[in-house]
Amino acid sequence: MYDALDRWLRLSAARIHDQAATLTALDQAIGDGDHGINLDRGFAAIVAQLDPTPPDGTEGDIARSAGLLRNAGRTLISKVGGASGPLYGTAFLRAGSALTTADAAIAPGDALLSALEAAIAGIGGLGKATTGEKTMLDALVPALHAGEAAREAGADVAAIVASVATAAETGATATIPLLATKGRASYLGERSIGHQDPGATSAALLLRSLADAIVAG
Repeated sequence: MYDALDRWLRLSAARIHDQAATLTALDQAIGDGDHGINLDRGFAAIVAQLDPTPPDGTEGDIARSAGLLRNAGRTLISKVGGASGPLYGTAFLRAGSALTTADAAIAPGDALLSALEAAIAGIGGLGKATTGEKTMLDALVPALHAGEAAREAGADVAAIVASVATAAETGATATIPLLATKGRASYLGERSIGHQDPGATSAALLLRSLADAIVAG
C-alpha cells in the first residue's frame, strides 16, 4: 500500500498543478478564488518531502502508509491557506490515524475505505458540515458508499477504488444546482446555485488519481 500511496501523492500533485487554474476559476465564482493555487502549493510541498529511497522493510507496510498520510496532513495544514488547508490536512491526519490502528493484515480495499471514512468524519467535524451543503462532502460521502457497495459485491481493490472515483466525480457535478450553506460560498445565497463546488471538484480529482495509482501498481 505504501508504494501505491506514494504514487498517488505524486500523481495528485501533478494533476492539481495541471488543473490549478480550473480549480481557482471555480473558486473565484463562489469562494476566495485561491483553491487551485493553494492546493498546488500544498501538494508540491508534500512531494518535496517524499522519501526518494524505498523503505527498508523494517517497518510494516500499513505503519509506513499511516506515516505517509500523517506527514501529508501536517504539510497541508502548514502550507495551505484558506479553508482547504485545515480541511484536507485534517482529512489526511485522520486517514493516517485510521491506518495506525488497523490490523497489519487488513485487506487493501478495507484499509482504504477505513481511511476514507475517517477522513470524512474529520472534515465533517471540523467544518460542521454534512452532505447537501455544497462542499467536498458531496463528493466524498457518495464515494465511500460506492466503495462499500463494491466491497460487499466482492470487488478487488482496483474495482473498489474505481467505484469510489466515479461516485466522487458524479457527486462533484451534482453540486452545481445546490445552494451553498457553508463557507464563503454561503454568503452568496441563491447566487451560489449553478456553480460547481471547487472542494468537491478537487476531492474527485484526488480520488480519481488514487484509482489510477492503484491500477498503475
